[in-house]
Amino acid sequence: MTLPGYAQIIEDIAFFDDWEQRYQYIIDLGKSIPPLAAEHKTAAHLVAGCQSKVWLTSQQQGGRLQFQADSDAVIVNGLLAVVLAAYHNQTPAAILAFAIDDYFKTLDLERHISPLRGNGLRAIVARIISMAKRAQSEISQ
Repeated sequence: MTLPGYAQIIEDIAFFDDWEQRYQYIIDLGKSIPPLAAEHKTAAHLVAGCQSKVWLTSQQQGGRLQFQADSDAVIVNGLLAVVLAAYHNQTPAAILAFAIDDYFKTLDLERHISPLRGNGLRAIVARIISMAKRAQSEISQ
């Protein structure tokens, strides 16, 4: 997966004058996420609490978590890209230490998405945090 880093996303979003352009940028980011294979689109990988269907998987490689995600909504794929830019290919400790609320505030994201999308965004983050905690406990055993 080739995504810009979260700092680049902050810089890019700030470049646009209005939220219509920012939404288009977020949608375009979502197109850079490879589609999730059909065999991973199962109830076990479905993120509860999202308005749209969102599937999220992870695997550990070299002490870092690699995420794969997909949604049935283009804007949600874009939001997934924003989240994964912060978390993909990071150590569990780095994921747990990342100030995601500050990131979202800097982007002014939650003020410009519907409350249901905001709840879904929080559900995705909670799932990633849970995966990072589980991976970190496996590392320390």
